[in-house]
Amino acid sequence: MPLETEETIFTWGASPLKFGAGALDEIGFEVSQYDVSRVLIITDTTINATGIPQRIQDQLAKHHIGSEVFDGVHVEPTDESLDQAIGYAREQGPWDGFIAVGGGSAIDTAKAVNLITTDGGELMDYLNRPIGRAKAPSHQLKPLIAVPTTAGTGSESTAMCVLDVLSMRVKTGISHWRLRPTLAVIDPLLTMTLPPEVTASAGMDIVCHALESYTARWYTTFDRKQPEQRVTYCGANPVSDLWCEKSLSLMAGSFRRAVHDGGNDLAARSEMMLAATFAGMGFGNSGVHVPHANAYPIAGMVKDFRPGGYPQDEPMVPHGMAVSLTAPQSFRFTFDSAPQRHLQAAQWLSPSSGEHRDPCEQLPGVLVDLMRDIGIPNGIRAVGYSEDDIAGLVPGTMKQQRLLTTCPRTPDEDDIAAIFAGSLENW
Repeated sequence: MPLETEETIFTWGASPLKFGAGALDEIGFEVSQYDVSRVLIITDTTINATGIPQRIQDQLAKHHIGSEVFDGVHVEPTDESLDQAIGYAREQGPWDGFIAVGGGSAIDTAKAVNLITTDGGELMDYLNRPIGRAKAPSHQLKPLIAVPTTAGTGSESTAMCVLDVLSMRVKTGISHWRLRPTLAVIDPLLTMTLPPEVTASAGMDIVCHALESYTARWYTTFDRKQPEQRVTYCGANPVSDLWCEKSLSLMAGSFRRAVHDGGNDLAARSEMMLAATFAGMGFGNSGVHVPHANAYPIAGMVKDFRPGGYPQDEPMVPHGMAVSLTAPQSFRFTFDSAPQRHLQAAQWLSPSSGEHRDPCEQLPGVLVDLMRDIGIPNGIRAVGYSEDDIAGLVPGTMKQQRLLTTCPRTPDEDDIAAIFAGSLENW
């Protein structure tokens, strides 16, 4: 028998998938397999203008399913934008199910709408501690179909919802297996017109999901939990490892092609969509750590940075970009906890890279080479931060204890400050 203090159990789950060029045209049939007659399609104004939500409505109508479109999703959702979406859904409901169309912002908004309109309460009840009360949903939610239009977040296969809490200037989330979409309908044709900047930022989210998941704390090193204590993030484990490996291998062959010639390369777009979902199947169960924890205050405390390829009406640091900015320095910090894993991950991501004289620099070197090629800004200084801002960024990272617990080497405030300082410029 195992010692009572030693964990022996890991969990793994993911959404069922329908994947491939043209998959969107089968969504009416898929939705008709559930007991629904009226659904709310949740998207943003940019996606709505492409006509994709209308195509979905037409498909639903063929199966006698009524629908409405809410296009008020905010890029990088906030507690205010989620409350607006929840308010709309409550006023116009009830709904039998939901369809999310867009990037992670739309899918995460739909998760929150589904949770609050089905289970009741308010966002703060469910937000992760120490920001919120981390209440668990009490029963099954309504069917939620996720239709991703970017290759990045993997939100179509995860059980997490991420948002900015504006009053606290901090990013946090909701995490529970009931939030996981009922089905993901993944059509690479929907990503063919993504701007290079969006492709690059979202793609770095994929890369960091897989890298952080693969280098996360091993599941048996946690204290043993009771069944009701098991959380979505359980640490690196044999099943998540497989998906991380496949995701990184796909990105090695497709990422740069999709950024530089994505409008003409359906194969690269398809492989990136697969890689995003595979990485979601990895990190959605094992977890992420320091780069994602740092990304939350980087995005939440943005000053006046407006990235190309994104709406210019307000400052923002896109999530994948924010995650990548401290990734090289973060993996220098974690290297000694699992050297072989860091070296193996670098090999998967860049099989042709030569061996670095300092093994600790192998993975950071691969990342820097990639980030320079695809146009990621050179460190946090390039998105508006200076040495004087580091003291303000550190508390935002330290609030992300759900993520930092997954780190194979537990950082303190001085460690995080040093990582930010080392990430002012990456090359």
